[in-house]
Amino acid sequence: MIMTFTIKSIAVRARIYLSTAVLCTVSGYAVAAIPVQKLTLPNGATVFLVESPAIAMLDVQIDFDGGSRRDPPSKVGLANMTAALLGKGVVAKAALPGLDENALGEAWADLGAQFGAGAGADRFSFSLRTLTEPDLLAKAVALAARQIGEPAFPDAVWQRDKQKSIAAIKESDTRPSTLARRAYSQAVYGGHPYGHEFTEAGIANISTADMRAFYAASVVACRARISMVGAVSRAQATQIATAMLAHLPQVACATVPALPPVAEVAPLAQAIQKNIAFDAAQAQVLMGQPGYKRNDPAFFPLLVGNYILGGGGFVSRLQNEVREKRGLTYGVSSNFAPGLHAGAFTVSLQTRPDQAAQALAVASSVVKDFVANGPTEPELKAAKDNLIGGFALLIDSNRKLLGNISNIAWNDLPLDYLDTWTQQVDKVTLQDIKTAMAAKLQPDKMVTIVLGGTP
Repeated sequence: MIMTFTIKSIAVRARIYLSTAVLCTVSGYAVAAIPVQKLTLPNGATVFLVESPAIAMLDVQIDFDGGSRRDPPSKVGLANMTAALLGKGVVAKAALPGLDENALGEAWADLGAQFGAGAGADRFSFSLRTLTEPDLLAKAVALAARQIGEPAFPDAVWQRDKQKSIAAIKESDTRPSTLARRAYSQAVYGGHPYGHEFTEAGIANISTADMRAFYAASVVACRARISMVGAVSRAQATQIATAMLAHLPQVACATVPALPPVAEVAPLAQAIQKNIAFDAAQAQVLMGQPGYKRNDPAFFPLLVGNYILGGGGFVSRLQNEVREKRGLTYGVSSNFAPGLHAGAFTVSLQTRPDQAAQALAVASSVVKDFVANGPTEPELKAAKDNLIGGFALLIDSNRKLLGNISNIAWNDLPLDYLDTWTQQVDKVTLQDIKTAMAAKLQPDKMVTIVLGGTP
C-alpha cells in the first residue's frame, strides 16, 4: 500500500511530537562528549551547532544584544513589549501577503511548529522548534525568517495590548512580592538598568515607532549568535541560519553604529535597610548585594559555594539554620544571578511579620560566617556529589541542551564547557570557595528589605 503525507498531516504529527519532546532525552551526552561546532556565516553571524540525529527535530535560538538593559529610562519595558508585538503580524512583501496575528498563529499551527520572541536583561531572543521533514522544515524556516525580518508592529494591536499591560502592572503592584522586589532591585542596582522596573508611565510612553527604532538598532544580522540542536548537518545548519536572517538588512558590522556602552553595576558603599509596612500574613525578606559577572573566573567556586550556602534546597546551610533548627520559615534560599554585568546575590525568605527580625538576623549570621570561614569538608563533598550527580538533568532534552549551548555562545565560553563541567565542579576546593565568596560578598554592606507588619 502506498501512503501519502500532506503538510497538514505532518503538522498534526509535529504537534504531538513537539508537545512530548521533553521526554526525548539526550542523556547519552552525560557520559560522552558533546561536540559543539562553531561556524561563522559570511555576514559575520556565528552559529553553534550540536548535531542530534536521534530525533527528527530541530531547536534554534537566535540571540542579539537587545535586552532590557538597553531600555531608555523613560521607556522601561521597551525590549519586552517589542518582543511581544513581534507575534502580532508580518507585513506584505513582494508576492507574499501580510499576515495579522490570527493568520500568523494559524500558519504556525498548520506547520505544527513553535516560534517565539522574548527579551531578558541582556538578550533579545528568537526561538524555533520544528520537525526536520524537508518540506515542513523549509516552510517553518521561511515563516520564521519573515517574522524576524518583516514584523508589522501594528499600532492598533499595541494600543490594545498596552492597556492590558498597564492593567497587569496595576494588579501586580498590589502584591507584596512585587513591592519588595522593586524596593530591593532599586537599592541593589541603583540607577543601573538591571534595577529598572515596569511602570504604568513607562509602558504608556512606548510607541510602535520606538519599537521599530529599537528593533533596527538591536536586531542586526551580522551580530546574531545562533544556537542549534537537532537532526541537521553542518551544511544544513549554515543554510538554515542564513535563511532565517535573510530578511534582515545584510550589512557588514563594521558599517553599523556600535551600540552605546552600558555602565557596570556599582558596588554598595554601605549597608541599606528598609522596613516597609504592609498588611499581609507573611513578611517578605530580601537580603543581598551586587554579585559577579558570568565570565568571572571564579564561576565554579561560587556555584558550588552558593549550593552549600542556600542554593541546594533542604541540604543548604541557610535552610538548616533558619528552618530546620528554628522553624522560622518554610523555605529560605540564596542565589547569584550573573549576566553581562554583576547580577545580584540574593537571600530570600517569607515568615510571619513578628518573626521577620529574628529570621533576618539568623540568615545574616549564616552568610557572615560562611563568607568568613567557608564550608566544611562534608558540606563540600555532599554538594559536589549532588551537582555532579544531577548534571545529566541539565541536558536531558534537546531544549535544555539548547539552553546550555546558547549560554556557551552568548558568554564566549569554551566549546568543551559541558564536557568539562563535572571536572570543574569536582576540582573546587574549600579554599577556592572561601576566597571567591570573600572577594564577592561584603556582609556588612548588604541591602535588606523587610516588607510586612509595621515599620
